[in-house]
Amino acid sequence: MSSVLEDSPATLNPLNRSLDHTLDRANSDVVLIVDDVPDNLSVLHDALDESGYTVLVATNGEAALQRALQARPDIVLLDAMMPGMDGFEVAKRLKAMAETSHIPIIFMTGLTETEHLVAALEAGGVDYVTKPIKPKEVMARMGVHLQGARRARQEARQAGQARNALDAFGYASITVRMGGAADGRLVWQTPLARDLLMRYYGTAAPQTPEPVLAWLRRHMADAERQIEPPRLAVEQGPRRLTFRLHQQTGDAEGGAGGSGDWLIVMREISDDAVVEAMSLSFKLTAREAEVLYWVVKGKTNRDIGDILGSSPATVKKHLERVYAKLGVETRTAAAGMAMNRIRQLHPQFEG
Repeated sequence: MSSVLEDSPATLNPLNRSLDHTLDRANSDVVLIVDDVPDNLSVLHDALDESGYTVLVATNGEAALQRALQARPDIVLLDAMMPGMDGFEVAKRLKAMAETSHIPIIFMTGLTETEHLVAALEAGGVDYVTKPIKPKEVMARMGVHLQGARRARQEARQAGQARNALDAFGYASITVRMGGAADGRLVWQTPLARDLLMRYYGTAAPQTPEPVLAWLRRHMADAERQIEPPRLAVEQGPRRLTFRLHQQTGDAEGGAGGSGDWLIVMREISDDAVVEAMSLSFKLTAREAEVLYWVVKGKTNRDIGDILGSSPATVKKHLERVYAKLGVETRTAAAGMAMNRIRQLHPQFEG
C-alpha cells in the first residue's frame, strides 16, 4: 500500500534517517513532490497514490534537500517558484551531491517563457510540466524517466560492486562527470578513493581535485580514440598516488565530445620499504636514507630540503655522511650504487 509522507516533526527527526530502508521499493516507486503549497496539488497526490506510488512531500528547499538525502526518491517533482530557495537552486544542489545527482527531476512551473524553461533544464531538470497540473500527463512523463533511471541504477549497482572489489586489492576508483550542469563533478567513489583524495589533495566529493580534472580534460579525446593516456602521479614523501583513465562509462548528459561519466582508477604505491632497505643495507640513519632516496629520484638539494622540511645546507651535510658511508665522492656514484641495491631487493621500484 502506498502512502503520503509529509514534513511533520516525526519524519524530519534524525531517528528517521533510515527512512530509505523502510520504504517498499520492490513494489512502489518513491516520488518526492516539492511545493510550498502542496494542497494546490492534491489531485496529483491522490492520482499518484491511487496508481501505487509512495509519495513524499517537502514544502521548502531545505526540507527537499533533507528529504532527498534521507529517502533517495526515484524521481522528484519540483516547483520552480518557491519563496526562499527556489526550485532552480534546489535542483542544482541535488545534482551537486553524489548521493542524489542521479535522481531525475521534473519541474512543475506556471512559467512558460523560454528563458525559464531553459533555466529549468540547465539546473538539472530532465523535463517540465506546466500548471495547472494534469496528473495523467505527469505520470506519462514520469514513466519515461523512471524507466531510464531504473536501468541506470542497475548498471551503477553492477559497476559499483566491481569497483568496490578493487578496493580490496589496493585499487581505488572514482567517476567524474563531464559535460552538462554537473561538468567536472566527482559523482561516485569507493571508500578507499575518498580517503586517498582527502590525504593527497584535501578535497571531498563532489569536488574533483583541480590537477586531476585538468589531466582528464587534456586526455579525454585520446581516450575516446582508444589511445591510453599517460598516467597522472602525485608524490607525498616516499608514497605516490597514480591515476589511470580507465574508460567512459556512459553518456550521462546525452552530449558528445567527451561528455558523460569517466572512470578513473587510482593506486597508491609506497616506497617506505625501499627507504628502509637502503637504511639497513648501507647503515644509514632514517634521514640519510630519505635523502639518498630522493637523490635516486633525481631531486636537487633544494628540492629535497623542500620535501623534508629542512634547508639545502642541512641536506648537503646529510649527503656528505652518505658519501662517506657508501665510499663514494659524487651524488651520481651514490645514486648508482643505491639503485643497484634497490633493483636486487625491490625489482618493481620505479626510479
